[in-house]
Amino acid sequence: MNPTLDLDLDAAGSVPVYEQLRAQIADQARGGGLPVGFRLPTVRGLAEELGIAANTVAKAYRALEVDGVIETRGRHGTFIAAVGGSAMREAAGAAQAYAERVRRLGLDREAALSLVEDAFRAQGAP
Repeated sequence: MNPTLDLDLDAAGSVPVYEQLRAQIADQARGGGLPVGFRLPTVRGLAEELGIAANTVAKAYRALEVDGVIETRGRHGTFIAAVGGSAMREAAGAAQAYAERVRRLGLDREAALSLVEDAFRAQGAP
């Protein structure tokens, strides 16, 4: 199952659109609907898709970044960030890099996970 960004904005509502966007992305990230490393659409792309101003999306993304929900990696894009301590953030980043690398190598999920299990066994981990 591929995660998707599921947004339902109400432009006529009492809550500003940028806040609705911020809250919905944060809820999906914290609830596991958007996994760590999930790449969000560009500001312009999401604005066009939703039919809202790019500045509105940019404002929501800035707030999410300040909250630690997302991280921008320069030209590589904007991603759901790891939450928790620095060890968890580092491990999540390593896991994301591993997943990207095995995909480029043409391995499927089962093979990739098997390799991780083998590595843990080799280090004596249960």
